Amino acid sequence: MTVFDSSALLALLKGESGAEQVREMISEGDVCGAANWSEVAQKVRAAGADWSLHRAILGTLGIDVEPVDEPDALRAAELWRPGAGLSLADRLCLALGERIGEPVVTADRAWAGHPGVEVIR
Repeated sequence: MTVFDSSALLALLKGESGAEQVREMISEGDVCGAANWSEVAQKVRAAGADWSLHRAILGTLGIDVEPVDEPDALRAAELWRPGAGLSLADRLCLALGERIGEPVVTADRAWAGHPGVEVIR
């Protein structure tokens, strides 16, 4: 199982750098946190694309949406650092990966060096 950040899923959907790497990593039972799922939906819609279609594509790849729970919310707050460049959704994704003990995949270089994180580009 792998936790996918919105940036990794968007790279896949948009055919950006790192898309092939994400395609090779995705398998049934992988997850995306609800906050990151919301980011994917928002960015797809903002680009004028059909979210229903993109949602179906991600569904066929086996991506499950994991809800935000209280421990994740508290851990995300603990991960906050001034100037660290990590949004709330970023920190929730990291907290989810820690909670379930699985690697996190992102396209965001600001995450480099965090334990359990693989940066795809």
